[in-house]
Amino acid sequence: MDGVELQILWSNLIGIVSEQARALQRIAFSPIVREAGDLANGLFDEEARMVAQAVTGTPGHINSLAAAARNLLKDYNPKDLKPGDVLITNDPWMSAGHFFDITVLSPIFRKDRIIGYAGSTIHHSDIGGYGIGSGARDIHEEGLWIPTMKLYEEGQPNETLFSMIKRNVRTPDALMGDLGAQVSSGMIASERLNALCDRYKLDDISALSQEIIARSEEATREAIRKLPAGTYHGASHFDVPGGEMIELQTAVTIDPVKGEIEIDFEGSSGPSPMGINVVPAYTHAYATFAVRSTLNPDLPNNAGSLAPIKLKLPESCVVNAKYPSPVNARHVVGMYVPFPILKALAQVVPDAVVAEGSGAVWTVQIQGRDANGKPFTSSMFNYSGGMGARAEKPGISAVCYPTGVSAVPVEVLEASYPIAFTCKELEHGTGGGGRQPGGDGQRIGYRMRTDRTWLLNTIPSRLTSGPEGLDGGGDGKAGQFMINGTPITDTRKREMQPDDEVMMVTPGGGGYGAL
Repeated sequence: MDGVELQILWSNLIGIVSEQARALQRIAFSPIVREAGDLANGLFDEEARMVAQAVTGTPGHINSLAAAARNLLKDYNPKDLKPGDVLITNDPWMSAGHFFDITVLSPIFRKDRIIGYAGSTIHHSDIGGYGIGSGARDIHEEGLWIPTMKLYEEGQPNETLFSMIKRNVRTPDALMGDLGAQVSSGMIASERLNALCDRYKLDDISALSQEIIARSEEATREAIRKLPAGTYHGASHFDVPGGEMIELQTAVTIDPVKGEIEIDFEGSSGPSPMGINVVPAYTHAYATFAVRSTLNPDLPNNAGSLAPIKLKLPESCVVNAKYPSPVNARHVVGMYVPFPILKALAQVVPDAVVAEGSGAVWTVQIQGRDANGKPFTSSMFNYSGGMGARAEKPGISAVCYPTGVSAVPVEVLEASYPIAFTCKELEHGTGGGGRQPGGDGQRIGYRMRTDRTWLLNTIPSRLTSGPEGLDGGGDGKAGQFMINGTPITDTRKREMQPDDEVMMVTPGGGGYGAL
């Protein structure tokens, strides 16, 4: 395909997925989607291979969405799908790793045949069960499990499924509204892809997708071929809710001949009794992010660029969750997956990696009744610490790396729920020192505007030791989680009193290079 023609068509595809994502955020009910961008949108070809992704979204969502599309079609033969059908699942092992993330996939028809699929995954405000925390003992305590089903059939809602969902969640209006936003964004993608085909007189996008995927794969393999052969090791240690220490070990093997990288997690911590276990698709999502962001971040992220990166997981491992392991707080471990890989790659491309950062976002969920007795359940909102430094740049303060979601503004939260923030400011000096200093964490305090008891569900990490510096850089400071000034390590769901104040100090990022 001519290079100019390809670039024009590629720009059109990016325009489609970007509009798809903007529509989803604009229509969504929940602040976690609308404000924070905790979502992913992708466009797939007729073989369910991801061709293009929206730039808005998290690595955990978008790279697991790439696998979810194929998984959904294992249960539904594409030949049996009709215009107006919409597939849905939140199966952790098929999609993004926990019940809160619901994946919706819509076939795109041109005349009488499927030419592609529009997919989205978003974090929903509530899915029943325990909530966002890590305290459930097995997956069946964690919420509503939706197997692969038709949410819509030939344009008509599956009323039985709708009723089951509404009966099993605390905030049905928000969830159904967000599902509607996902379906609408798929409809927009379908209209725009058909318009592209009309404009350029294409019957389908099969040749276009093959060209894009093949070029992306070859470019990724070429980047790997420039690296020295060998196996490089990295490790990361961190504490999780309840004080449990987790170790992630990686052996990163570079094969320049094949142009492939294999990441082996042998030696990592075993399964946890807490809900922090990570399903393989989510592990793969953040592992591929670490490699892709280091070697060739400017290349399209699609089935081709992901193909040369392989994963090897021990049978019994915290990042290879098996049924019925609890997984609802899988991001607490999953968002640390890039760090041991980056430490290994630092031995090969030291100027391209970042030091350890605060890691997993600190998620907060509140539930209760306001001063007037009206019930509330918040969508998850999150806050982050400092990002690690790199060879030529200091770490960024208060940023959600590696997940990329935004913090919901406190003004939005105070307008949406009976919460009052007492402070939100940078915690200066928490980033590690070095030639390039790590980013600072932040101090966030809040109370509830109610005269009733309320429930707090939260998931801090790195309360014992902070992120490690790189190449002689200093470590970032550990975080603090306090209730009424008292440090707390057991952060399972707890009942709070009306006047209780929560104070969080998130960790700082590691520095890079000795002074």
